[in-house]
Amino acid sequence: MFAGKTILEIVLIGGFTMYILLFCSLISIAVFLERLMYYRKLSKIKRIEFMTAIKRALHSKNMERAAEICRITPAPFSRVVYSGLERCNLSGKEISNAMEREITVETGKLERYTSIVATIGNTAVYIGLFGTVLGIIRAFHDISAAGAGGMSIVIGGVAEALVCTATGLFVAIPAVIAYNYFTKRVEHFITDMELCASEFIDLIGAK
Repeated sequence: MFAGKTILEIVLIGGFTMYILLFCSLISIAVFLERLMYYRKLSKIKRIEFMTAIKRALHSKNMERAAEICRITPAPFSRVVYSGLERCNLSGKEISNAMEREITVETGKLERYTSIVATIGNTAVYIGLFGTVLGIIRAFHDISAAGAGGMSIVIGGVAEALVCTATGLFVAIPAVIAYNYFTKRVEHFITDMELCASEFIDLIGAK
């Protein structure tokens, strides 16, 4: 059916829904690459090494050094610890609340744009099915207008219409995989932030 056809010709066969799906695919790829680079940049900083440096600074009662370590460390957990350092003169409850708020803020940054990929993963299949239904309607309309038809014409029209469903799956499956990957990475960062916050509270209490 599609032997010898170019990608552009196949897109034209699918109709305007193919353009929507291709647009969704481009957005999904752009978000995936942006988040991938962002997460990899953050993953270069190790939580254990960071907290070891913070422990040394706090044990020597050098709060300025601890704050400097947080400022020069571009990681979510460093900003959580810094929010605690800024309130060292307050009660443990207030410090804990401040760090919890910072964790919420940093989680929002980590999850930025990921909902777009999730939406594409959930809707691309339905967009493809919509294109397929339109294609089938068009195929039967053409047969009716011609006043003649046969099984080969019907099958040909349906096969051409199903290209939209295939494209929808092609867009949706990678988007779902990407979103699951994002979710796991965000959970890992949240765990690091929570561990750093808990450890920092213990360090402050041990002073």
